[in-house]
Amino acid sequence: MYRVLLADDEPDVRDGLLQEIDWTACGFTVVGTAENGQEATELAERLEPDAVVTDISMPFMDGLKLAEWLRERYPLVKIVILTGYDEFDYARQAVRLSVDDYLLKPFSAASLNELLCKLRGKMDRERAEREDVKQLKEHFHTSLPLLQATFLASLLYRKQSRAAVDARAAGYGLSLSGSGGWVSLISLHAMVQPDEAAPAYSLRSSEDLDLKLFAVMNIAEEIWGRLGLGYVFLHQDYVVLLSVNRDGREAWLWQTQQALESVLRNIEHYLRVPVTIGAGSIVSCISDLKVSYEDALLALDYRLVPGAGNLIFIEDVERGQAQKLRFDELKERSLVRCLKVGTAEELREIIDTIFREISGDHAYSDIQLYLIEVMTSVLKTAEAADVNTDEIFGPGFPFYAEMFKFSGLPQAQLWFHERCMMLMNRIASKRQHNYKDIVEQAVAYIQQNYGDPDISIQKLISLLHISQGYFCGIFKKEVKMTFVQYLMQIRMEAAKELLRTTDLKAFEIAERVGFTEPNYFSYCFKKQIGVSPKEYRTQSGMTVGR
Repeated sequence: MYRVLLADDEPDVRDGLLQEIDWTACGFTVVGTAENGQEATELAERLEPDAVVTDISMPFMDGLKLAEWLRERYPLVKIVILTGYDEFDYARQAVRLSVDDYLLKPFSAASLNELLCKLRGKMDRERAEREDVKQLKEHFHTSLPLLQATFLASLLYRKQSRAAVDARAAGYGLSLSGSGGWVSLISLHAMVQPDEAAPAYSLRSSEDLDLKLFAVMNIAEEIWGRLGLGYVFLHQDYVVLLSVNRDGREAWLWQTQQALESVLRNIEHYLRVPVTIGAGSIVSCISDLKVSYEDALLALDYRLVPGAGNLIFIEDVERGQAQKLRFDELKERSLVRCLKVGTAEELREIIDTIFREISGDHAYSDIQLYLIEVMTSVLKTAEAADVNTDEIFGPGFPFYAEMFKFSGLPQAQLWFHERCMMLMNRIASKRQHNYKDIVEQAVAYIQQNYGDPDISIQKLISLLHISQGYFCGIFKKEVKMTFVQYLMQIRMEAAKELLRTTDLKAFEIAERVGFTEPNYFSYCFKKQIGVSPKEYRTQSGMTVGR
């Protein structure tokens, strides 16, 4: 159902529209009614209707001014103008405002029903065009190779959960299911003395790099694809070879090694291009490809070592090292998120995960480095949240030494968990305090500037340097009313005070409390207070005149 707002200054017309039109059958639901154009703008900001049906002649702001205001702020909203015959020429101005339709008064319920059904059909077609699945799919498939390469490249520098990897891979038509992964990188060398007999693919300047990378990738893709090992793509100045273990580990390792050697031989034979292939570590989960990629980069560094050759396996040049402890990006993001906005249970789970990584197979120096990285992340989070670490650890606390004084990991974990809980509570408390500070600043601003007719949410949020959605949410949560409602309340209280204590005329009071139109001030006052300004002054006993 589309949301519609009605605006007409005649109560009989509004009641007739509500009662005589079968809005549901036409595909609409009435979310609000306004007695004038000014009130309609306030309701539109709050209700965000899909369509507005408005009379052309209304006090304070007519239908055309309302249409102009709507077009500027809500360009997709549909506008229907209701106009009398004698206003028809005036209504023609609506054409330049892209008003969607108009109806001459007096009109029948049937004619308005017909217009609304036609409007709904138009809105349905426009919505279908915006959401045209076929069009989106065609665009998606055209961009798919680039999207696939971009996604695969993201696995090299940002660790993601396995569930997220599987979901996105499926969306891009990639098969990454398997029990392990292996990243290798092909790096091209610049030729100091080009061989005149070499084919056109030889590197003679930096401008040839893209062409050479593409040629190398073609050869690698052919071999990789024939064996069904995984994927080949370009990332920065490397050709990336991603091998996915879909079969038995031993057979997969042997096949990948043979394929790497074949790639190297074919590049040398057909392109006569000097390259080095760096093979990273083998990881048991695709979400850990970042580790394999970093080790592949490290393997390439060993090409400077005599005897390393053109195909370098990181496990050959760094033998005997146990699996390194890694406080990776995924764990760090999870910990930081929990400290900022998580629950106590979530924090306990991530700390359990962090300490579970440590085992007796790791060197003491590796454990030290790992825990220092964890502690550094906590301290950086505290600093970013402007939390005084002295409140959590005590003044002059030896951050990086204390954790290693405990008799065992369980004791260290308990101490670390207690400190993280304290930090999480401090951040939550500070955030609530910040909410109140922002709202207090907003309230003070409104109370000091309510007499400015141009006061607005946009002006206020630009001063507070926050987004409108965030401000509206916390303001309503703290004040229990919207910005517009609070501003109106402050203006009415100020007007009541002036009516009670001064002999200013109504139009002067209207100007002092931020209304440019005295009649609209009187209308709002009566709607809010229940009596006119004159009646309120009389009831309050203020009889002095000017």
